[in-house]
Amino acid sequence: MMTEASEYPALWLKDVSRGYAQGETRLEILIEAEMALWPGQSVALVAPSGAGKSTLLHIAGLLEKPDTGDVYLAGASTAGMNDAARTAARRTEIGFVYQFHHLLAEFTALENVQLPQMIAGLARREAADRAAQLLDYLGLGHRHAHRPAELSGGEQQRVAIARAVANGPRVLLADEPTGNLDPRTAHQVFSGLTDLVRASNLAALIATHNMDIAARMDRRVTLRDGKVVELP
Repeated sequence: MMTEASEYPALWLKDVSRGYAQGETRLEILIEAEMALWPGQSVALVAPSGAGKSTLLHIAGLLEKPDTGDVYLAGASTAGMNDAARTAARRTEIGFVYQFHHLLAEFTALENVQLPQMIAGLARREAADRAAQLLDYLGLGHRHAHRPAELSGGEQQRVAIARAVANGPRVLLADEPTGNLDPRTAHQVFSGLTDLVRASNLAALIATHNMDIAARMDRRVTLRDGKVVELP
């Protein structure tokens, strides 16, 4: 009997290995690493620089292919996908938030969240309505018409979060999303992010060096000898 997709993890990295040639030697970053993310769950990825956090996020986000192993989205293998299919999956299934917001400077907050939806085929009015709802949810109802230069660092990052989830992805991947913010602003941004994860039933993997933030997530994992290891 077939299992319903909802019974699968939103994201599953199965026996993922990845290494790089370094001169005449080979540096193994991930070695049969395995990790599952479930809908509505936030997971902190905490590990020292050079441990492979970026590699893990790139593979999870289909930006990079593993040497061996597979990445499953809602139970579906991505190993056989060509570049066009991987791009389409990234656009619809995965949202990305980076340490720097990467907003388009010439567009307003509303337009920055509206654009990816229109690229995905949503009508302008519907995209604007959803963008407004997301910004309102994140406490930016009074900032719709402001361009990035007119927003604070925390406000810019909240717009970036809204943009990342605008197309209703299953998975949200964030790389140090509060790394450039002061502690008070980081707390506000993270609270908005985790509220959105639960409300949208997203699965979120958030790389962070902030142990206070990591402690507030549902799970914490690290990378040790190329493996994903659960932390207490």
